[in-house]
Amino acid sequence: MNFSALARAVIVVVAAVATAACGQDNRYAAPPPPKVTVAAPLEQEITRYFEATGNTAAVNTVDLVARVQGFVQAISYADGDFVKKGTSLFTIEPEPYKLKVEAAQASVASAKANLKQTEAEFQRQADLVTRQVSTQANYDKALAQRDSNQADLQSAQANLQQAEINLGYTDVTAPFDGIVTARQVSIGQLVGANTTTVLSTIVQIDPIYANFTASERDVLQVRTNLAKTGRTPADLLGLPVEIGLQTESDYPHEGKLDYIAPTVDPSTGTLAARAILQNADRVLLPGYFVRVRIPSRPQPALLVPDVALGSDQGGRYVLVVNKDNVVEQRRVAPGPLQGELRVIEMGLTKDDHVVVGGIMRAIPGQKVDAELRTTAK
Repeated sequence: MNFSALARAVIVVVAAVATAACGQDNRYAAPPPPKVTVAAPLEQEITRYFEATGNTAAVNTVDLVARVQGFVQAISYADGDFVKKGTSLFTIEPEPYKLKVEAAQASVASAKANLKQTEAEFQRQADLVTRQVSTQANYDKALAQRDSNQADLQSAQANLQQAEINLGYTDVTAPFDGIVTARQVSIGQLVGANTTTVLSTIVQIDPIYANFTASERDVLQVRTNLAKTGRTPADLLGLPVEIGLQTESDYPHEGKLDYIAPTVDPSTGTLAARAILQNADRVLLPGYFVRVRIPSRPQPALLVPDVALGSDQGGRYVLVVNKDNVVEQRRVAPGPLQGELRVIEMGLTKDDHVVVGGIMRAIPGQKVDAELRTTAK
């Protein structure tokens, strides 16, 4: 075949191809809708928490002081000891006070003897007056002497009581179970002279308090919720309270709410409250910073995977697919996190289909190919 014949054959083939192409439909075919995964919100009862921060405080803290004057004769504890109620801690020389007790006892005995004598004389004068042998003046004198001696006996008995009390003050004991701080006096030191002498301090830390505050907004919300259920703030006393320290990730210490202040502090806008916790192992010390939370009764809630939430200048939102498979942006009010699920306070219903997979392919206003799955608990 020569070159001319080859050229004609090529032209024929090209013409045939062009003719065939002119007979085809050349319209644009749209791509299929993007695939996304959707899930209905999980309906579940959750426990909500009131959370705050506070500090631990001793239930009782008392300065041990010298209530009588004298020299410190003995110190019966080691600094920092844990002692039981009634344990002897300091002895202030008791001998002078024992002598005062003995002297007071003697005065009581003397007053009793005098009263016995005058009582007999009074009875004798009363008998004589009845028989008209003695005068009324003698009777009145015997009566006055008897009454005077009765008063002397009462005074002597009171002095004896005071002497015994002062003798008791020479033995300074623990008023409750607690830890005694370092002593502030030495053996042989004169105490109780002219001014009050602090010997040491005892601190009770079992049980222990946890003090915290609630904001005015929280107080109003709590009182509103109580009113809806017919309860009062007094019903909150005894609620469980959970405590966590700075070095603890959870709330391992449990106690009970035992006090709520009757007024809001206008300078801070907060209400003071307090929990009490058993602290037998003395893990908690007064002055610790603590995290506090109080669980409420379980309440129904809607939860979605936390990854489904987005945010912009308008706040938090989720993407939902409507019945026409069109994506919508829904503003929501998120609540606390429960594992990997986020509580939705407002903005969703249990029948909504929330985009939980392929979120980057879901564009508000466009159709999608939605695959429904169940939200994992």
